[in-house]
Amino acid sequence: VFEVLTTQKMDNLILHIGKISAGFFKKSDKVVAQINIERRLNISRNHTATHILQAALREVLGNHIQQQGSLVAEEKFRFDFTHFKGLSEEEIARVEEVANSFIAKNQAVSCKEMTFKDAKKAGALAFFEEKYGENVRVVTIGDISKELCAGTHLSNVKEIGLIKILNEGSVASGIRRIEGVTASFAERFIKDEQQKAVEESKKRNKLKELKEQEKKRSLEVNTSLRDALP
Repeated sequence: VFEVLTTQKMDNLILHIGKISAGFFKKSDKVVAQINIERRLNISRNHTATHILQAALREVLGNHIQQQGSLVAEEKFRFDFTHFKGLSEEEIARVEEVANSFIAKNQAVSCKEMTFKDAKKAGALAFFEEKYGENVRVVTIGDISKELCAGTHLSNVKEIGLIKILNEGSVASGIRRIEGVTASFAERFIKDEQQKAVEESKKRNKLKELKEQEKKRSLEVNTSLRDALP
C-alpha cells in the first residue's frame, strides 16, 4: 500500500509522492489507484462552487470579473478575482444569494474535451490562455457557467448543498479574494455563528442585569444615608 501525500507536475507527467505504509512493490508492478471518496467529494463541491461563485460575481458586479487564482481544499475554497473596490456587506449578501439560487436550479455539470479553438467558439471562459494546450476540457454547468478547467467536479450543482461566504478582502491592487465553505462545513459555520450570537446575547443580558442590580443597590444606599440624616 502506497499512501500518496502530495503530487507534483513535471512537464506533462503527474508525480505521486508519498510513502509505503504496507508491503512493498517494485518497478513494472501493476497498481490500483484508489481515492478517499469523502475527501474527493468535498474537494469537488468546493471546486464546482468556485465556478458558481464566479458566475454569481459576474451577474452581481459585472462581466469585468475575471478569475486570478483559486484554492480548492477539502474544508474550504478561496477565489481571487479582478475588481476595482471592496465589496459592501449588501453586495456580499447578494453574491451569496445568487450563488445559492444557482444551486437551487439543480442543473447538471458536464465535462467535454475539445480543441481550444472550438472551446472559445462555444463561449467557454478562459483566463489563463498561456497555460492551455491544443486540446482542453470544458466544464459546463447548465446555463450558469462554461469554463476551461481540468479539475474534479460534481455531477450536479445540488450536491454543493449550500455556499457560505466567510470573508472578502484585498490581495493586490485591483484583485479581491473571497473565502467560503460549502455543504456541512457551511452548515457548521452558520450553527457556530448562531451559537455565538446566543452567547453574546446572554452576556449582554447578564451585564444589563448586573448594572440594574448595581443601580438598585446604589439607590438603596443613598436612601439609607438620607434617612439616617438628622
